[in-house]
Amino acid sequence: MQDLPLPLTRDLVLIGGGHAHALVLRMWGMKPLPGTRVTLINPGPTAPYSGMLPGHIAGHYSREALDIDLVRLARFSGARLIIGSATAIDPVAKTVTIGGRGKIGYDVASIDVGIHTEMPDLPGFADFGTGAKPLDLYADRWRQFLARAIAGEVAPEVAVIGGGVAGVELALAMAHALQRDVGPATRVSVIEAGPDITGKNPATTVRLGAAMAALGVTAQVNADVARVEADGVVLADGRRIRARFTVGVAGAIAHDWLRQNPLPVTDDGFIRVDSHLRVEGHEQLFAVGDCAHMGHAPRPKAGVFAVRSAPVLLHNLRAVLSGGQTRAYRPQKDYLKLVSLGGKSALAEKWGRTVSGPFLWRWKDRIDTKFMAKFQDLPRMRQQPLPRPLTEGVEAELKGEHKPLCAGCGSKVGPGTLSATLAGLSSLRRSDILTGPGDDAAVLAVGGARQVITTDHLRAFTNDPGLLARITAVHALGDIWAMGAKPQAALASVILPRLAQPLQARSMDEIMDAAREVFHAEGAEIVGGHSTMGAEMTLGFTITGLLDADPITNAGAQAGDALVLTRPLGTGTILAAEMLGEADGRHVAAMLGTMQMAQGDAAAILRAAHAMTDVTGFGLAGHLRAICQASGVGAEINLDALPVYDGALGLVEAGHRSSIWDANFVAAPVEAASGPRGVLLHDPQTAGGLLAAVSPDAAPGLVAALRAAGHDAAVIGKVTPGAPAIRCVSPPA
Repeated sequence: MQDLPLPLTRDLVLIGGGHAHALVLRMWGMKPLPGTRVTLINPGPTAPYSGMLPGHIAGHYSREALDIDLVRLARFSGARLIIGSATAIDPVAKTVTIGGRGKIGYDVASIDVGIHTEMPDLPGFADFGTGAKPLDLYADRWRQFLARAIAGEVAPEVAVIGGGVAGVELALAMAHALQRDVGPATRVSVIEAGPDITGKNPATTVRLGAAMAALGVTAQVNADVARVEADGVVLADGRRIRARFTVGVAGAIAHDWLRQNPLPVTDDGFIRVDSHLRVEGHEQLFAVGDCAHMGHAPRPKAGVFAVRSAPVLLHNLRAVLSGGQTRAYRPQKDYLKLVSLGGKSALAEKWGRTVSGPFLWRWKDRIDTKFMAKFQDLPRMRQQPLPRPLTEGVEAELKGEHKPLCAGCGSKVGPGTLSATLAGLSSLRRSDILTGPGDDAAVLAVGGARQVITTDHLRAFTNDPGLLARITAVHALGDIWAMGAKPQAALASVILPRLAQPLQARSMDEIMDAAREVFHAEGAEIVGGHSTMGAEMTLGFTITGLLDADPITNAGAQAGDALVLTRPLGTGTILAAEMLGEADGRHVAAMLGTMQMAQGDAAAILRAAHAMTDVTGFGLAGHLRAICQASGVGAEINLDALPVYDGALGLVEAGHRSSIWDANFVAAPVEAASGPRGVLLHDPQTAGGLLAAVSPDAAPGLVAALRAAGHDAAVIGKVTPGAPAIRCVSPPA
């Protein structure tokens, strides 16, 4: 008897990708708790490491060097990542509300959302200022400002509101970068309401002052800010500090949404937790990092405490989920503070003593890069070896690689297998069935109307039921759009993995809410369906649509037509690499965002196409070949014109291929296809673009309209007379 997968019985939700949660996920991946479904909610696919931010601002580290890739980390830990911002939490109903998504439920949850340094009450700051936290927003805006300063578009003038250690450290970093990249004629000012910049002890203050003097950073003390303007900061006494980039670093501010929920918070909005990191009064809810207030042991807002609390948080989460005993977190009384001084020098402060020098920068660099290496070099989990002996043909089928079967991929078997089977179904015996297998959807005569019907399903390539539902709905609707029909009704087919009843209900709610949103926006209704449980999550839809004109089929392409593609290529390659933890999370997230976008408006723009299909599992070459065969024409493709998802070309060069790439390559050969873009011609697509053969005179206007509607469309080639063959050509000089 085969071992059945263990049922998932509890939902653990981690709100925020802060340092503590990142470490918890890494440790969870090394030793997961069977039966727990883990979810991470974060506004973006990465989380910046605060310790390396000043070095990045100064130009010592790339942006990639300080970002924790949460997509890779989630894959490693077996968690689902929901990219979105939590806007509310109900600790009684045990739900988290995500902006633009709705509610998800939890059994146990933890909050690690950090702080911000925005100044909403300071006039002009929202329009002309930037808080140092969130770090990613500050880092992005700084890079934009620095590029403009280098280009001479803005004056290299910066003001930092807040003269604490953090403010001075960032001022020194920005001054170093400006002097290196722009020149000595820069101006960086630190504005402090108190009588002096504020180090933890006098020696620190003196050394920070010396570093500021060396880089020409000035301090404006006893200075209250009245307002921020586009070209500077106005003080209460009327003085004006010139600045084209103003940064707020004056204090830690809690996120407003935390105080607006029924949570125990301090007067300034931080979540009160006990010594076990539990939110006071809520045994299944935890909070860590800067957003939490440890009343039993108040500490400064510093990343070191989040890092040190991670093992205790992990233990307590596992204990609550499994019925064990939690334990207390006892933070250290003092900690080593390493402060960078702009260039590759730093000071160290602990136990009331301060020292500085280049050797401390090297020490800080080793500490920081070692921390980031935990997430950049995730342990490779060993695959179970193949059993011995094996039936003949198993190793040949695996092609020598014991890799997981790719999910997504248009959920197609090989094109040769499918076409051979469909060939036996081609004869039609009913007069009300107008077309049979072979096109995107079948056309039926129903009364005086013509209706199209199609079905599609996807094996889960994500642990997120809501995300899978949105993409599957878009994927399935592609056949309706390609025929020129208006979506009408959908039946859902849902296979869930083994889940306890509460988790089944939560999953089904997420699936149906997400799918309903997609179908409603396109004028269709979900009218029923079927559900069951199986080895893995699989989701599909059978959809009908109505035609108000002749259907757009694969037949009809004419020699000379331009070929228009509405969406980039590369989903199969990126998804295959992501399953192995080798794709960049930024690229994955951007691709998934595009895959969720409906294409009904694109289909309407292309309504006059001579032939149209959607590019899915057989790849661009396979679906273009279907148009050529049905129309009795050939085609030329300009490889350089193909839109491609970010990251796909590099992954192709690294050897990543989807499971059915070989079958697609054999079924639809392309003459003169070469390089990574040539490989992507056979890449199976999930929720891929529409491929249309249109009048060459109309093509430029259609592409412009598609781009204006938000689609990354392009003319990728043309239809040619002759045999149904495809070849690649170089663009004209």
